[in-house]
Amino acid sequence: MKIVLMEPLGIDGVTLDRLAETLTEQGHEFSAYDTFSTDVEELKRRSSGADVLIIANHPLPGEVIRADANLKFISVAFVGIDHVDVEACREQNVRISNTGGYCNDAVAELAVGLALDCLRNISLCNDAVQAGKGKAGLQGHELAGRTVGIIGTGAIGCRTAEIFKVFGCRLIGYSRSRKQAALDLGLEYRTLDEVMQEADIISVHTPLTAETKGLIGQKEIGEMKQGAILINTSRGPVVDTESLAEALKKGRIKAGIDVFEKDPPLPADHPLLGAPNLVCTPHVGFDTRESIDRRAVMAFENVTSWIKGQQIRTML
Repeated sequence: MKIVLMEPLGIDGVTLDRLAETLTEQGHEFSAYDTFSTDVEELKRRSSGADVLIIANHPLPGEVIRADANLKFISVAFVGIDHVDVEACREQNVRISNTGGYCNDAVAELAVGLALDCLRNISLCNDAVQAGKGKAGLQGHELAGRTVGIIGTGAIGCRTAEIFKVFGCRLIGYSRSRKQAALDLGLEYRTLDEVMQEADIISVHTPLTAETKGLIGQKEIGEMKQGAILINTSRGPVVDTESLAEALKKGRIKAGIDVFEKDPPLPADHPLLGAPNLVCTPHVGFDTRESIDRRAVMAFENVTSWIKGQQIRTML
């Protein structure tokens, strides 16, 4: 089979060669590109004649999928697959697997870190020291004893809840389905409105779907307690940016945001640029040395398992 890695996975050449050997030693043809492209014609050229594609988080349009008559399987080195034209895959009977689980710890740790920054003013304290100032106006709050609302209790949401529990937090949550892992942590399920109203810290961990786009909108943000904290390490469009910016500027809430409509750099007129009561990171939740190595291994495992007729981490 012809297998093509369409973009770099963030691993070194030695690791890539080692992973590729699991395929080439079985007689399969493997090629890899060390740059990413969003040009449709270039993507068509790269994927031409491939039976299997390995991609990361850059878009794979339907036009590219439909152009490759040989295409049978896509291994996505990412958790979400909203950047892949799933309808085109259904039309062409192309199967998809992801690398769900590769960054559970990484994202959960950043979510908690953002909450701690908002509570203890860590970034603002650094700014003060660097500017030759002291601690005036920078008194913080403790995480222990806070009520944390988890929106989306999948693997990452549960891992985040687990870490918050260690800090002595009470857990409530909202999700489309109740997960035993969340219940085992002592998380109490509520309606979305109840979570927004009761939680001191709200951490968002839902995938981006038609149902979750704008899930946290003006109404939901308006229900938050004065001084509550909203953390989003899932997908930008799950939270309404304009409503969030308005609440931040009014001083009603604080926020820690890692995800946006598009990855930074943000346009100069983006509503969150310059907003007070906010700490931002440029979509780095998934990005640790450990997680990037882990997802590469998983992406190649997807391919070798599918070739053997045993699809794992199935998304389609």
